[in-house]
Parts: sequence; structure tokens; C-alpha cells
Amino acid sequence: MELFSAMEQYDYEQLLFCQDKSSGLKAIIAIHDTTLGPALGGTRMWTYASEEAAIEDALRLAKGMTYKNAISGLNLGGGKTVIIGDPKKDKNEAMFRAFGRYIQGLNGRYITAEDVGTTVADMDIIHQETDFVTGISPTYGSSGNPSPATAYGVYQGMKAAAKEAFGSDSLEGRTIAVQGVGSVAFHLCEYLHQEGARLIVTDINEEAVSRAVEKYNATAVAPGDIIGVDCDIFSPCALGAIINDESIPKLKAKVIAGSANNQLKEARHGDLIHERGIVYAPDYVINAGGVINIADELNGYNKDRAWKQISGIYNSISRIFDISREAGIPTYAAADRLALERIETLKNTRSPFLQNPHHVLSRRFGR
Repeated sequence: MELFSAMEQYDYEQLLFCQDKSSGLKAIIAIHDTTLGPALGGTRMWTYASEEAAIEDALRLAKGMTYKNAISGLNLGGGKTVIIGDPKKDKNEAMFRAFGRYIQGLNGRYITAEDVGTTVADMDIIHQETDFVTGISPTYGSSGNPSPATAYGVYQGMKAAAKEAFGSDSLEGRTIAVQGVGSVAFHLCEYLHQEGARLIVTDINEEAVSRAVEKYNATAVAPGDIIGVDCDIFSPCALGAIINDESIPKLKAKVIAGSANNQLKEARHGDLIHERGIVYAPDYVINAGGVINIADELNGYNKDRAWKQISGIYNSISRIFDISREAGIPTYAAADRLALERIETLKNTRSPFLQNPHHVLSRRFGR
């Protein structure tokens, strides 16, 4: 991978490599765009096949955060961190303390939060070294685990997608195939079950599948079979790039709406599902509930205010469908258009609030 060529292609601002030999920390921080404000994006810990794969994931995720924050109306840019390692056995306090010091060194240019493979407890450790972290324990005045908020936003977006595809936003009686039943998806399944949807689930974690089967009367299938099951809605809630050349011919769903990031392996796959008449709720719009929730912490967390904004994902998704129909473009392109319009409009109009994120965070934590 030619790093500067890759960064120039999508105009990334910064790529940082952080290591701490004693703790085993190997982290990559990607900052895509800070036009709207400091970059906000979570820290993912994963057993990547190679360092190049980790870099590629960090870059893709950071760009997605720029678009997600922009289209969600947040005064924040996009960034992301990946830590190379097994979250089940490689974590230690020193690792996250060292990582926190690297974040502190960026002086508010990047604010982190939890993501796949990291937890609220990990964020609390990072917070020992820096104020530039969100999603920490409520005892610090924070919102805690963002998964319930993300799930609620996906639920709202799925209802909007159902209305587009079926003429009604009711999910009662709909068959929904959920790929991955981790923290976000498990909360999502609760909303869907309460509304009377029929659930088909899969996950590489058999225990998670068993919980969903027991609590939500879901039907379990093997991970390799979930793409092709008969269903109304396919909900990808695991890792990205699941909409690709191999999966698209197998899809029987009329709607794709889930919490996973970067669901389209390539932009052309969004074109292909559009041509097939599949209603796709763009991932960075529908899964923005978590980041909306933690971004509210920057103003002194208020759950009612945050969740009211999250409920607006329904309208955001509906607006994207309207633009898609009117312009004759795929929904992913309609979402990109909205996000880029906001960034371009505000490129040279940063407020004093955005120029001094440390003041805001210090006020929140009383430092």
C-alpha cells in the first residue's frame, strides 16, 4: 500500500502509528477531516491478518465517521483508531494508559470512544490520561455504553426503510435476518421482537446466538447461510464489506438495514443493489445513534435531548430515499451528497466552540 497515495485519494489529514513495547500497544489513528470540528471516532481492537489490513480498516472507518458526523448534524469531524491484538487476551491497563497519552498529545484534534473489541471500562482507563474520550462510565458524567443508542437509531432507520419498501413502517410479521448478535444487535433484536417481527440470527459466538434464540424466540442459522435466507429485511450487524460480488446474488431481502460499518465492499456494490431494487439504508446514517449519544456529552450529557436527536434518524433515512428517487441515484450516493454539502458549506465557518475542544471537555469533567 502506498500510504500517501491512499491518503491523497480521499484527502485524509493525518495517519499516526503508536507503539508501546512494554504493554504491547500497536495502534493506528486515522484522522480524515476536521472541517466541522475535532475528529470523533471510536477505538477498535481486532486480530487483523496483517498491518496493511489494519491500516486499510482505520482509513475506511475514519472516512465513514466524517460522513456520519456531518450528516448527523454534529459539529465534529471524522477519525478512528484500530489497535492490533486479541481483545480477549491482549488487553492490559498499561496499553490503554499509553494509548491515552498519545491521544492527549493530539490536544483535542481527536476524541475517541469505544468500538468493536473495546468497552466502557477500557475508556475509563484511557480517561486517566486524557479528557479527549467519550462513552466512559456514568459516574464521570458520561453516557456509558453507546450500544443501546446505536440500536435505537438502527430500529428507527429500519422502520423508515420498511415504509419505503413495503408502504408501511410496521415491522410486525416481517422476517428479519440479523447477521451478528453482539451488544448493538442484541438490543436491536429486543425492539424488533417487541414489535412482533420474526427473527433469524447468526453469529460466530454460539453463546450469543443461544441468548437470542431463548429471549426473542429467534431461529438460528449457520453464519454462512444468513445472506441467502428468505426474509424481508437483511440486517448486517457484524463487520463490514458484507455487500459484495459473492453475497449480492444470494440476497432475497427487499431491505438492507443494519448497524455494521462499511457494509458495501465497494461503491459499485451500492449501484448493483440499487439496480436490483433493494432498499438500502446507508450504514453511516442508520448506525449514527451511538455517536449522536456520545457527542451530546460535549454539552453536558442529557439523555432526553440525545435520544430525541437519535429518533431523527427516521427522517434522515426518509430524506435520503426521497433524494435517491428524485435524482435517480443509489441511496449511498444520496447520503454522500448530503454529507459533503454540509462539509463544503461550513468549510470556512468554524465557531470558537470548535476551535477550543479542550475548554468544552474540561468544563464537562470539571478540570
